[in-house]
Amino acid sequence: MTGSAGVAAIASGVTPARVPSESARPPGKGLRVAVLEYPDRWTKESIGAGKLLRHAGMTVFQLDITHPADSQHGGVDLIVFGSFVNNAESYRQYIQTHGKSLRSFVYAGGVVLEMTQSDQFGNSVAYLPKGFEVIRGDRDLNDGYPVDPKHPIINQWLGDHAGRFSKNDIDRGNVNWESVDRWEGMKVLLASEAHGGSPCLLEAAHGKGRFLVSGLWVDKCFDNSGKASVSDRALKHGKAFFAAVAGYTALVKNGKAPEVKPTPMPPEPPTGPMIGHTDTNRTRIWFRPSKADHKRLDWICKMTNEDGQVSKFETKLDPDHDFTAVVDVKGLSADSSYTFTIQPRGEGGYKALEGSFKTPPSNNKPTKVTLGMGSCAPSDPNRIWTQVIKEGCDGFIFLGDTPYVDTSNLGVARAKHREFLAQPEIHEMIKRVPCWGTWDDHDFGRNDGHGDFMGKHTCRTTFTEYRANATFGHDANGNMQTDRFGNGQGIYTSFRYGPIEFFLLDPRWFSRTEKSWADASQTTCLGKQQWQWFKKALLASKATFKCVTTGMIWDDKKNSEKDDWGTYHYERDAIFDFIKQENIPGCLLLGGDIHVSRALNYGPRVGYELWQFIISPMHHRVIPSLNVPHPNLVHAAAEPNVFLKMQIDTTITPATLKATWVNLDGKRIFEVKTDSDKLRA
Repeated sequence: MTGSAGVAAIASGVTPARVPSESARPPGKGLRVAVLEYPDRWTKESIGAGKLLRHAGMTVFQLDITHPADSQHGGVDLIVFGSFVNNAESYRQYIQTHGKSLRSFVYAGGVVLEMTQSDQFGNSVAYLPKGFEVIRGDRDLNDGYPVDPKHPIINQWLGDHAGRFSKNDIDRGNVNWESVDRWEGMKVLLASEAHGGSPCLLEAAHGKGRFLVSGLWVDKCFDNSGKASVSDRALKHGKAFFAAVAGYTALVKNGKAPEVKPTPMPPEPPTGPMIGHTDTNRTRIWFRPSKADHKRLDWICKMTNEDGQVSKFETKLDPDHDFTAVVDVKGLSADSSYTFTIQPRGEGGYKALEGSFKTPPSNNKPTKVTLGMGSCAPSDPNRIWTQVIKEGCDGFIFLGDTPYVDTSNLGVARAKHREFLAQPEIHEMIKRVPCWGTWDDHDFGRNDGHGDFMGKHTCRTTFTEYRANATFGHDANGNMQTDRFGNGQGIYTSFRYGPIEFFLLDPRWFSRTEKSWADASQTTCLGKQQWQWFKKALLASKATFKCVTTGMIWDDKKNSEKDDWGTYHYERDAIFDFIKQENIPGCLLLGGDIHVSRALNYGPRVGYELWQFIISPMHHRVIPSLNVPHPNLVHAAAEPNVFLKMQIDTTITPATLKATWVNLDGKRIFEVKTDSDKLRA
């Protein structure tokens, strides 16, 4: 029983995997293997592939990175790249230099096994032959369902009645790290979804040999001293998996391995549509069609108003920018509902992309509006986005680490953005709720990243490809950049939604690149150009409430990292002084980043009470150690899966603002209420 039938049988019973027993005769006896491992920080510098293969009876050598694959130690039968070894420069150099020899090694009858790898260093298995492809994503998943229970590796590892391999079997973290998102020419043996999606073990036949690519990290069983660092159950699974690999290597060597029939990759779905910047008379709608439709470059958006009148707007896919497109829609009316469809021009029978939205009320009209916002978001299915819709949010602001990109590789960065927006719950939100966004360190490209990060241009490109803000920093002439592409600087922008205006500052791009405009003895955070823009924009704002927003928080994180406003306190204080000196009412501060939610009141620092709202994380990973004491702290919670619901009411006097931290189940974590009188000197 193989393929979908095998998966269905497993899914219906969902039997847990057996605890493996050891074979009386080591299956790898007489076989030779070259291993390259890396003691990574995520598993506390553990290793294990070499020791586990030695236990399976194989003669183990360390891979000699100066020699090609077919000239290792007088000849080997198996080459293994341990989990996360691509963090090491030695692996990357070896693949670049000796990729051809790896293909020759397999073609002649060898086996290459690659365990899970970090996608930020390259999300593809670069040495695979033409016609074969494996692209890793950023999702870390809990389970492994046998897709082919009779395959020798699966059968020897998990038994005749192979059950679900879960995180309970490895006792730490997820089973499938950096799950495979896309493949070609490969057979799926084990997958994290019961229908066979999100593979964590794949196989390809090349000549007489085999490539095995995995999202598993069952090799990470020992610390650097050789002592077991996992439970007895996890260690048994590690031993059994590598014993099965050793046994399969023997089958391949003897020409007895089963035929490999590739598993077809399901069609790639479209991403979007996503409603971007929306004001009283216009909107921007972003989308990226499925790969099969990339040849259709001309697209039409049909916009229908409340009276049933239809307007048409044209756009083109941009092949140079990952086949993304934005429809610029003009001539709308304030406080009005619209539906839309998007499809290729002149082609019938196409299932149109659909969505709906409502424009903001007129700026000076007494009204009630609700905005949602959050940072540090998941790139896997999560019902927090469904809760945003349930709470009636009129718009949503991505506050950074939305998504986690952590790379300067263009292909990887694009894949991270696609994966984030393609999740089913966020897909439902972005096609009906206008969205704006800024970045923090991880979508800027690096944890604790600053303006001296060499990969920032790549991450700015992908940000502008996958967002539909009204502007993206400034262009080469110092003017606000309205085009998504071009030689621009930064991504700062602002927008107004009825009685509230958001200033999405960019504290990443310009930081450490010039002397500070506030203190010439220090380096800048915002840069002079952005500061001049912000002063002018804030002075011009007539909104009742004004949210000064950055991905990073407005005080000191109190850890070793420097990406907070405590580091650039001289520019933060200059901003506060400017608000006070110019008597600008209604200002609040927003931040994210720290995986803790907090509300701080700094007292009359700007001539009236100044609040900071920190909203983090939208995913499940909290960092309680960053919930540090502060004299101005009012509320705090290390709560997973949280967003902020901000409600503004200008139909009453004074106008009110209520900020509520809400989790994915709708539970209220804490709340802050203020009004326009309290936010005025």
